[in-house]
Amino acid sequence: MKTEKVAFVVACVAIVIGIGSTQGPVKDMLAQLKPQDDLAVWMDIPKAVNNDLRLRIETAAAKLNAPPVDAVVDRVWKAIPGYNGLEVDVESTYRNALLAPKEPIKFVFRQIEPKVSLNELGAEPIYRGNPAKPMASLMINVAWGNQYIVPMLDVLDEENVKVTFFLDGSWLSKNPELATEMLKRGHEMENHAYTHPNMSSLSRARATVEIEKTQKLLKESLGVTNKWFAPPSGDFDQETVEIASSLGLKTVLWTVDTVDWRNPSPESIVAKITSKAEPGTLVLMHPTASSSKALKAMIRGIKAKGLQLGTVSQTLSAERLIPSDVE
Repeated sequence: MKTEKVAFVVACVAIVIGIGSTQGPVKDMLAQLKPQDDLAVWMDIPKAVNNDLRLRIETAAAKLNAPPVDAVVDRVWKAIPGYNGLEVDVESTYRNALLAPKEPIKFVFRQIEPKVSLNELGAEPIYRGNPAKPMASLMINVAWGNQYIVPMLDVLDEENVKVTFFLDGSWLSKNPELATEMLKRGHEMENHAYTHPNMSSLSRARATVEIEKTQKLLKESLGVTNKWFAPPSGDFDQETVEIASSLGLKTVLWTVDTVDWRNPSPESIVAKITSKAEPGTLVLMHPTASSSKALKAMIRGIKAKGLQLGTVSQTLSAERLIPSDVE
């Protein structure tokens, strides 16, 4: 009888955790056992199954947990954002799994903020996101090239990608409808000064006006609260960064440049960007014929490297990307 009880427990546990079957030998064995056989045998089954479940969750948690990464000022890349740590909430995950025993385990995560954030680094330029975050961004500076904007928006829609447009203020003042369409499609709208000047050559007062005027226009015409400033032509000095900071903006440059204003072939842009894209990469481009034709293949090439594409705010945030294929 003892042997039968043990066999019965093993069979039932196998059924519950999905490694047995109610067909064949298991079905025959269950048919031979009597319903009145020692009830204590049944009482042991949940405990065995639950212990196995908790062990699986704890084992997975040990692999998934990751410490936070502090924001730092790098000698080459300047300000690099931090990256949240990740911790599996074992108890919540376990309770949820008990309530849905036939479903794959859905892990409950907690994010742990780093001790040092990007905001604590002071007035420093930013060229890239955290290299531990598998995300990249397309930065599209707009001061001309209207004929390519809608075709690019259509490709972005098809590929389900959101980008950050940095708008020249004088362009925005003349093209509010087109800018509204960009915003309507879910893209981020940010500051590219007002008249596309070389910022480092301006007086402090004039530089302030260039940034502040576009900041106000973004709010008035689009209802956008400006967060980022991209210096025209990448020209800036420390004073530029400090002025932007005083207006509540962080200065953003790029990691990789398409140099699309030189009209390179779309194929060369795709090859360059996909080969150099890595976690944290910010890609500079414009609404040009070259980039418009290269956009779809560029997006697919970046995604093929296991990178998500998001806005500048998403890529530079400390928010950790949660694994989607965890059981």
